[in-house]
Amino acid sequence: MNKILFLCTGNYYRSRFAEHLFNWLATKQKLDWQADSRGLALERGINNVGPISHYATEALAARLVKLPDDERFPQPANEQDFQLAARIIALDEFEHRPLMNERFPQWIDAVEYWLVHDIDKTSAPEALGQIEKNLLQLIEQLAQT
Repeated sequence: MNKILFLCTGNYYRSRFAEHLFNWLATKQKLDWQADSRGLALERGINNVGPISHYATEALAARLVKLPDDERFPQPANEQDFQLAARIIALDEFEHRPLMNERFPQWIDAVEYWLVHDIDKTSAPEALGQIEKNLLQLIEQLAQT
C-alpha cells in the first residue's frame, strides 16, 4: 500500500478533509494508496474544538463520506511521517513552505505544494472545493500509473 501524506497547519480542517476524501475516492477506484494527514504547527490551533473542523465534517457528509465514530484528534508531523510517505502534499505553499523550512528543512523539496488558503483568506466551501478538485486530478493521475 502506497502512502500519501497531507499537511496543513493544524491538522484540523484542510488536511483532514483531504485525507478522508482521498481515502474514500481511492477505495472507490480500487487504488493501492492510502492517505494520512498531519499538522505543521498544532500550537496555532488554540481555538480548534474537538477532533476535526465542523466545516470538514459537513463537507464530507455532503459527499457521503462517513467518518469513524472514534475520529482522532490532530497530530503533529514527525520525521517518520515523511519517511513513510511515497507522496507528500502541503495544502498551502505560502503558509506551509516557511513552516517546512523552519521545522523539516531536509524535506522541503520532497513536498508538493498546493495553494488552498485557510479559512481566514478563503471561505470553507471554496477551499474545500479546491481541495476536492485537486484530489480528483490526483486520483486520476494515480489511476493511470
